[in-house]
Amino acid sequence: MRPSFHPGMVNGPFDDPGLFIPFLFEKRAFMFDLGDIHMLSPRNILKISHAFVTHTHMDHFAGFDRLLRLLLGREKIISLYGPEGFLKNVEGKLAGYSWNLVENYSNRFAFHVTEVRPDRLISRRYPCRNRFRPTEETIVNGFPGILLEEPSLSVSTAILDHGIPCLGFSIREQFHVNIIKERVVALGLDVGPWLREFKQALFDGQDPDSTYEVRLGKGETRRFVLRELAEQIAMISPGQKITYITDVLFSEPNAEKIIGLAENSDHLFIEAAFLEKERETAKEKCHLTARQAGQLAAGARVKQFTPFHFSPRYMGMPHLLQKEAEEAYAEIHPTKKTALFFRDPGADSAGSCWQKPDSHHSG
Repeated sequence: MRPSFHPGMVNGPFDDPGLFIPFLFEKRAFMFDLGDIHMLSPRNILKISHAFVTHTHMDHFAGFDRLLRLLLGREKIISLYGPEGFLKNVEGKLAGYSWNLVENYSNRFAFHVTEVRPDRLISRRYPCRNRFRPTEETIVNGFPGILLEEPSLSVSTAILDHGIPCLGFSIREQFHVNIIKERVVALGLDVGPWLREFKQALFDGQDPDSTYEVRLGKGETRRFVLRELAEQIAMISPGQKITYITDVLFSEPNAEKIIGLAENSDHLFIEAAFLEKERETAKEKCHLTARQAGQLAAGARVKQFTPFHFSPRYMGMPHLLQKEAEEAYAEIHPTKKTALFFRDPGADSAGSCWQKPDSHHSG
């Protein structure tokens, strides 16, 4: 079945992290992390409706400025999510520029920013035409672990430890609805906009024994039992689950949260900064080794995983990290195949954003 979205890393494994998740049947996309996003075309950046930021170290948040630059003057509401302190970080970014002319814009561009804390979510709205000053009262809600819930999908998070709070994210589709067009035509129906409404009725959980009207144009309608129509024209299958984990200490509390969040994911994107022989360095820097990444992937019983966020000390040797992660997974699931995806390291080395000695990976 065709999934609703195809996630892909924006950069190579040695560069800034960022997972771009475009939706196939909608002109929108999600982002996990906002590091360097220049590899994304402006067209793709303009599709972003929600950005989920693990933490605000520079390599995970520097792309905010490019996002802001491309969205100025457009009719757009962007939802941003981040860990404790995120509202202050966003306000600091916005305060770095002068906004004396934005009152002339006719659009309603704004950021809706949510800060994730252990016991609550705090949200504020920053309209461009108000010079990005918050105009609404802070909204405080309980935090059930779910950040976003739509009829067809949900995004969950876990608060992890990177020396500072760092979020892990998981996006799950409710289910796939694939329309069999030949059967639609065989019923004498048009393949048209009504199919989107039909899918929405299924996602909304409408009573399957209720009457469903198909509008055919010129005021003509045909009535079906929703369940019977679905059985005739649709194939329904489980949706996919994608999880994104980066910049975390290998500890028992973190491991428990990561495995719970990533459990049975179709694809896990997980950092693997160091080789196991340098696990003490990884611990000092609050990162995972490749072996630990493989163990966590196996513990969560994911179908496939992609390690990324490699330390620059392994430039030109990504296969070592790949091999270690894959072997660690195989020790627990020896018969289960795991797909690991990498970009050509030679293409990434010249453009690596890591700098010594300031990078928290460097050494």
